[in-house]
Amino acid sequence: MRIAVGSKNPAKINAVKGAFMDGSFEIISVDAESGVSEQPMSDEETIKGAVNRAIQAAEIAEADIGIGLEGGVQQTPFGLMLCNWGVLSVKGMEPIIAGGARIPLPEEIVRQLVNGAELGPVMDEYAKKQNVRKNEGAVGIFTNGQINRSEMFTHVMKLLAGQYEYQIGQGKKTV
Repeated sequence: MRIAVGSKNPAKINAVKGAFMDGSFEIISVDAESGVSEQPMSDEETIKGAVNRAIQAAEIAEADIGIGLEGGVQQTPFGLMLCNWGVLSVKGMEPIIAGGARIPLPEEIVRQLVNGAELGPVMDEYAKKQNVRKNEGAVGIFTNGQINRSEMFTHVMKLLAGQYEYQIGQGKKTV
């Protein structure tokens, strides 16, 4: 079975590999557009980006399954929270959606995001590192390395894969 990941980001690709490890899957990565802003500012926008990436990835790669993983932020009464969403798309089925960890972002990061900055470059500057988004991610910085971006998305991927397996086991048909 061919699975297409709608990203070239190693953290996301490794997350997909972590959920589909039995070797019967061919996992490829393709550039897929989210169709949302560079910095999704709500759950809705982040989910929409993941849906768009999943559908587009499957189409581009002519894959059985498309995967979209998207990071964003969501305003809550407790502050601006880091969020991450994933979508598994199979032709003929409703997209399968799962979300993951949430942590509040420090006020100095929030100010920049609210003023239009994107989290990736902000984190590079904040952490004085390059490509934080392709490595530990903001979650890795703000959890002192207890969890990294790939692990965060692996959790989402396991939620997606498990839902998919359950639905197939229940006899949901694909076209």
